[in-house]
Amino acid sequence: MLHETTPTTSITTMCWRRTFPGRPDQARLVRRFVAFLLEDCRRADDAVQVVAELAGNALIHTRSGRPGGTFVVEVRRGEDCLAISVTDQGGSLEDSGPHTRRHDDDLAENGRGLPIVEDLATHVTWTGDPDHGHTVTATFS
Repeated sequence: MLHETTPTTSITTMCWRRTFPGRPDQARLVRRFVAFLLEDCRRADDAVQVVAELAGNALIHTRSGRPGGTFVVEVRRGEDCLAISVTDQGGSLEDSGPHTRRHDDDLAENGRGLPIVEDLATHVTWTGDPDHGHTVTATFS
């Protein structure tokens, strides 16, 4: 006896994860990686800008930017959802190497990364600590 079945709708989420060496020359490759995965996504430009900011922060402000360091970029994409995560190797501003802290100077050339991420993403979360690493996730709807 044949049974009629009704098709079920399933939400499929794809996930890609890649580890990058903690070198400045990898910033271009990070942007390409995300742009390639999101070529047909309406939020692709925002996601590429966000991953550039988060990867830059990992390189500048954490141990990921030190010789031998790495950081991980993860892209999760579903039918109506998109999330970009960057995981660094921890550390803090004090032990990450030379950089300039941002003071409340509107003309400063640095310190705008996270505000840009917050403006472009629907939601931003942060987990981790300086000892074990941080993961910043930006979601887009």
